[in-house]
Amino acid sequence: MLFNYKYSGDTSISNDANETAMNFAPDALREPTFFVGKLNKKIAFREAISALHDVVVSDLRYQPKDKTEYKAWAEEQEKLWLGEYMANFQIDQVRNRIDEIRKDLKSIYQEKDRVLGPFNRAKSKYFDYLYKNDRDAWIVLDPVITIHPDELFFECFSQDESSYGKLSCNYNVFTEISDFKCGTTNIDYSAELYGEFQKIRGYKDTSFKIDPSGFETKTTNEEVYKEVKIDLPDSWVRGFLQVSAAMTLPATTFELHPMDVFSLCQYLRRFKETNGPRALRFILEPDKPVRLVVEPWYETLTFHRSIYTGSEEKTIRIWGRRRLMILERLIPITKSFKVVLLGSGLPSFFMADLGDMTFTLGLSGWTNNDWSRAGNFDLMAPRGHVDLLTKQQVFNTLKETWFATTDEIANKSGLSSAVVSSALTAFTQAGRVIYDLKNGVYRVRELNQEPLDFAALRFGSEQEKLANDFIVQDQVKIVTRIANDVLEIKGKVKTKNETLSTLALIDKDQRLIDGACECSFFQSNKLKKGPCEHILATRMMLQNNKISVAAN
Repeated sequence: MLFNYKYSGDTSISNDANETAMNFAPDALREPTFFVGKLNKKIAFREAISALHDVVVSDLRYQPKDKTEYKAWAEEQEKLWLGEYMANFQIDQVRNRIDEIRKDLKSIYQEKDRVLGPFNRAKSKYFDYLYKNDRDAWIVLDPVITIHPDELFFECFSQDESSYGKLSCNYNVFTEISDFKCGTTNIDYSAELYGEFQKIRGYKDTSFKIDPSGFETKTTNEEVYKEVKIDLPDSWVRGFLQVSAAMTLPATTFELHPMDVFSLCQYLRRFKETNGPRALRFILEPDKPVRLVVEPWYETLTFHRSIYTGSEEKTIRIWGRRRLMILERLIPITKSFKVVLLGSGLPSFFMADLGDMTFTLGLSGWTNNDWSRAGNFDLMAPRGHVDLLTKQQVFNTLKETWFATTDEIANKSGLSSAVVSSALTAFTQAGRVIYDLKNGVYRVRELNQEPLDFAALRFGSEQEKLANDFIVQDQVKIVTRIANDVLEIKGKVKTKNETLSTLALIDKDQRLIDGACECSFFQSNKLKKGPCEHILATRMMLQNNKISVAAN
């Protein structure tokens, strides 16, 4: 999916002995959105925006070692070793000849290094520069900033498509607000900004500006504009939308004391797992301290400062725990952490209460969402049908105040709460509306200047779409059992012509480790090309049941 941006100059941060000036360049292709004021909570903002940067650059996917140079060296060395071995069976003349050739090769390599050395060193420096400075090489999408009548908030998504960050600031964070206009825009962001953020100090005046001059009509010097095109994979955009949609689902919530989060981070720093399972298991009992079991050591951490106030006993497992280290920087300035869990293997949210700011870290079910986990993050459940005219009426009503609850919109528009909820869910999944977990309201936030094609983004593959159709049409029946720590899901999937028997085996880390189906696709490919739509439907049916249980 192609995203186009046009910036009037670059975002800049200037520092001197008395003042820090932050000037963010907004996207001039979008509706004018700007803000001018001074920071009041300087240190807290510095730490929070730095944590948001950690989300932007986060990529915890497995990175295999680059063995290209070693293989090239081994190939050349193999020839020398072979020559030495063969020399043992030859006369002295052959050995002398080998020595001569080796000397010639050495002189050739020396000459090659003399001629090409400067070029190779320059090339290495160039790629190092690209890695550190080229925004497209290390950041996928510029952060999104939204300005509302009561607050402004930044949003970003990690490179590994698994972590979502949101920093909300109410207007107590600022002083001397001189001008602002509500809306959503992208801001020009580069690697150097992180270092400049660290120079913010409490004793210096710090101005904060989303530059309104970028929207002024210019008749000359048009070259000051910088146009950027970024082609994002659909999976990245889909992940962003799914995390947003996850916020609207029923969930289990509880509070964690900052020192309990510190204890968890310290434990994760001390120990590094080498094998699975790699889950965190939250054990929640009413009116008792929250307990956390860290797998695979099964060490239990009891958080005596954090009491679970829910009415039902629950055990919920989440994965991808290394991503929680992003919260470590916020611990000294956080009053409490609110944890929002949708269920085992489903997305989770950790909200740091910073007083007049809230930092939300949203985590997908997994650090890496590959085909073996397909369906486990399928949160875009079918919604009630709402016609386009009614949807637009709901959106226009919301935009009048920029944020509102479902009931408030229903009262203003005269529509039922069910219709309004369905319409808002559709807009959330299309990137035009976001649910505010802290305040329990929906907010206008258009991810892109053009509405995203939800139909194209909803499913990651044709198999996933077909699997969802089976579930919508109630064509899937499953039974489950657990044997030797493996969850066995047996299913019956009814197609147009026949009913197929399926099998999906899920390990402790909720990965699809094996499966079987009677269809021709599976018989021809097994799992080499990923699961067929019938195995996916079997797996997704289990997940849908989990969501239904959470809703009850």
